[in-house]
Amino acid sequence: MSVHNNDLRKVTTHRLTEMKSRGEKISMLTAYDYSMASIVDQANMDVILVGDSASNVICGNVTTLPITLNDMIFLATAVTKAVHRALVVVDMPFGSYQGNSKEAVASAIRIMKETGADSLKIEGGQEILESLTRILSTGIPVMGHLGLMPQSINKYGTYPVRAKEEWEANKLMEDAIALEKAGCFAIVLEKIPANLAEKVAKTLRIPVIGIGAGNKVDGQVLVMHDMLGINKGFSPRFLRRYADLHTSISNALQQYISDVKNGDFPSENEQY
Repeated sequence: MSVHNNDLRKVTTHRLTEMKSRGEKISMLTAYDYSMASIVDQANMDVILVGDSASNVICGNVTTLPITLNDMIFLATAVTKAVHRALVVVDMPFGSYQGNSKEAVASAIRIMKETGADSLKIEGGQEILESLTRILSTGIPVMGHLGLMPQSINKYGTYPVRAKEEWEANKLMEDAIALEKAGCFAIVLEKIPANLAEKVAKTLRIPVIGIGAGNKVDGQVLVMHDMLGINKGFSPRFLRRYADLHTSISNALQQYISDVKNGDFPSENEQY
């Protein structure tokens, strides 16, 4: 059990707002399967994100674009079965909400009904307000996502720090205010200057969760495979590795192979 949070009540969107109000930082991490989600939840993580980053770390795609609505529902269903305390947020995948608000509502309702998740996350600012408003009108809680938006990688061409220029910083602030006004319960800010992220967090009443956005926001999110050192090929400046599971797992596998080859496994005590 975490020494930082012994409150075992179910985390809700309202409780996240309360946490911001009292200055308590919000912890958020991705999970994509039952077993790992169970461990993350039992550690007292506040928010578990079933991220479209599964396209990269689970499916082996270069971008998040190929993952489908059915894929996300499959993964999220497994995660929600494991979670008892954390707020479960599911990414709406590329193509499930952009440009067609009717399809956005249908996609959102499918995710909520079929997975049992608590809320959804979508990328974009004022350009997706129509879809966002229609989703919110059904009573589904939505988390926004601004700054570097991986679903727009083909527009960027790469993954640079966003909103360094004044015009883009101003737009990001306008978008954040618009998302809050529309009814988002929180916003993720990805890979933007720390001073801008701090300004956004101070301006908004809703929680602002950062990934590569400095430590003056209301909480932090990372991809589980990155922070646990499973994926060693991704090392951005904002990433802190809390374990080296790639090495630990590799050593365990090599030992298993050796024991099998040498006839040391199973031993007499490991058979019937």
